[in-house]
Amino acid sequence: MSKNTGSGDTGRSLPSSIALHGALILASAISVVPLLWLVLTSLKPKDAWISSDVRFFDRPTLDNYTYVLTETSFPRWLLNSVLVAVLTMVIGVFIAASTGYAVSRYRFAGLRSILWLLLVTQMFPVAVLIVPLYNLLGSLGLINQYPGLVIAYLTVAVPFSAWMMKGYFDTIPTEIDQAGQIDGLTPFGAFYRLVLPLAKPGLAVAAFYCFITAWGEVAYATAFMTGDDHYTLAPGLQQFVSQTRAEWGWLTASAVLITIPAGAVFLAVQRHLVTGLTSGATKS
Repeated sequence: MSKNTGSGDTGRSLPSSIALHGALILASAISVVPLLWLVLTSLKPKDAWISSDVRFFDRPTLDNYTYVLTETSFPRWLLNSVLVAVLTMVIGVFIAASTGYAVSRYRFAGLRSILWLLLVTQMFPVAVLIVPLYNLLGSLGLINQYPGLVIAYLTVAVPFSAWMMKGYFDTIPTEIDQAGQIDGLTPFGAFYRLVLPLAKPGLAVAAFYCFITAWGEVAYATAFMTGDDHYTLAPGLQQFVSQTRAEWGWLTASAVLITIPAGAVFLAVQRHLVTGLTSGATKS
């Protein structure tokens, strides 16, 4: 008979369990406290954050939210960001899934070059790509246009998503495709009707990555978009910061509001995220 170690079936001793749970509680507190402080600051009256006294609750009010939503162009910036992020997500997932399936299932001239291209394009920092992208979009008349911003974001989101989808498709047996084609499906029909439904976890990860890429990006949005009506959230919120002062009440209220769409997308795909991130790691 095995001896009971005092910590259930885990095999850990009591001091080890206490240390583990203590570390988890500490890590959770470190993660939650900045978000909690952000929310509490957004509920403070104007200029209350300047006080040297540390107060968690200081005459809580929704004035910052009211001002941001009614007296600024924040609703317009939010709508623009949602439009750009959703377009990036839909188009990015379509291109990434198609590309990932093609390089996973077919062997053709230039396959290795395409795979290397997907990797190499992720090595360049955004700062290096702004000027060539600006010139390219300018020649196409897409500066200060939402399609141009979507294209810029796709150059970041698609290579990683396509490579990830390729790894996921590698785990799906090719016999499924072959069985569908024997039953009369075209290669695209087998992909769309048989393989794609099995790839929902991978598609969820790709969709979330494409959305977040567009949602939180600053450099491209600032360089390619001008005018209050065309701003997305990133350049729009810069209006709350001047050379001498930052309106932290408005900024924190905006930050809380910004998390709502991103949180909604996360909740919609979260049950697929862990499966999608780990399934492509090994080939079954």
